[in-house]
Amino acid sequence: MFKQKNYLALGAVVLVAIILLSLPSRATARLKLAAGSWFLPLFELAGAAQQLPADLADSVMTRRELLHQVDSLRRENQQLRSQAVQAVAIARENDQLRELFNWQRQSPWRLKLANVVMRDPANWWRTVQIDLGTRDGLRENLPVITDAGLVGRVSSVSLTRAQVILVGDPNCRVSAIVENASRDMGVLLAGGTLDTSLVELTYLASSANLKSGQSVITSGLGGIFPKGIPIGQVVDSRSVEYGLYTDARVKLNANLGSLEQVWVLFP
Repeated sequence: MFKQKNYLALGAVVLVAIILLSLPSRATARLKLAAGSWFLPLFELAGAAQQLPADLADSVMTRRELLHQVDSLRRENQQLRSQAVQAVAIARENDQLRELFNWQRQSPWRLKLANVVMRDPANWWRTVQIDLGTRDGLRENLPVITDAGLVGRVSSVSLTRAQVILVGDPNCRVSAIVENASRDMGVLLAGGTLDTSLVELTYLASSANLKSGQSVITSGLGGIFPKGIPIGQVVDSRSVEYGLYTDARVKLNANLGSLEQVWVLFP
């Protein structure tokens, strides 16, 4: 039975071969083309399967390489963030300096710019040190201001540094005038310890016509601070010593808690 099937299969193959050989050349070419189109996808699939391991080996990186790339990208990201922060800080400093120098051109006084380099840790709000000294022409009692208003006065000087006593320190008294109709005059003294932006303007006349928001400037008396330096604005006032004189609280224009650059006034 098995031999008979083999004979039949062999006969079928011989018959197909005879038929193919007897076909015209055009029909044979068409038949070959059709057979090739049937088996071509199978050949391509087999080739792709053989190439796939090589492609995977080229494209897949080791875990160490991936971690190295991630670490490099993280460092680059941190560096870019740091550069962005520095750029913002530089732009802000440039804007501040531009405003300061524009204000200097309009100021009637001779000024020299200084950087605040240190604060007294034992007396945080009352004194600062600046990076100018005797070699820059500084001496004691020169006024110190910002473009916002009065800051204080130079109290001691070395070759390259100077100490500045700020407004509100008991050792920095300032004669001041309220810019109102009666031009009330008083003395600026230390304020409260909780809010360093407030100082006391005392020894005003009992009839002083004070209102909130009135400007306070230096009077020019005392020989240290020239007249007309802005100090601040009146917050409120009260009668003292049974009406003998008036005290007023003044909010300073200059932010003494965030000083970075100041101007030293020269006569």
